[in-house]
Amino acid sequence: MKEKNNLKDFLTLPVVTSYGTEEIKRNIPHREPFLLVDEIRVLEENKKYVGVHHVREDEYYFKGHFPNSPVMPGVLVIESMSQAFGGAAMAGVNKGEGIPLFLSIEDAKFRGIVRPNDTILMPLEIIRLGKISKIYAEAYVNGKLCAQATLNFILGESIHV
Repeated sequence: MKEKNNLKDFLTLPVVTSYGTEEIKRNIPHREPFLLVDEIRVLEENKKYVGVHHVREDEYYFKGHFPNSPVMPGVLVIESMSQAFGGAAMAGVNKGEGIPLFLSIEDAKFRGIVRPNDTILMPLEIIRLGKISKIYAEAYVNGKLCAQATLNFILGESIHV
């Protein structure tokens, strides 16, 4: 595993393939308004990915968080990183045999604000892959680290999407 807080270099690596919104929707059950990843870039199959989310100003949570100075809730940034892993895992790793469900979140840190019209780039590295999987992920806006966490998942029953 790369040392924590050092995935930013993933953003400059060549992309092997990428999944767009329609492919992501075939791989995970999330739908608007809770689909929080727009693209998944595969850098190294089963190991390195970058999730992308274009934060729209009409996203539902901005109405109340906070109306005069909208901020994307940190827990939704973590969810966005999780969906990037789920979309990648379902497409290339688990081949639709189940869906990754949160097991635990370790060492989550929030270091910056995500606002409407920002693009979040989320490099993630798979540490362990299987019935129980573990990833380390970060979230960047304009090159600034906004969040980081180690996320653990258990492979749940397949959900038809």
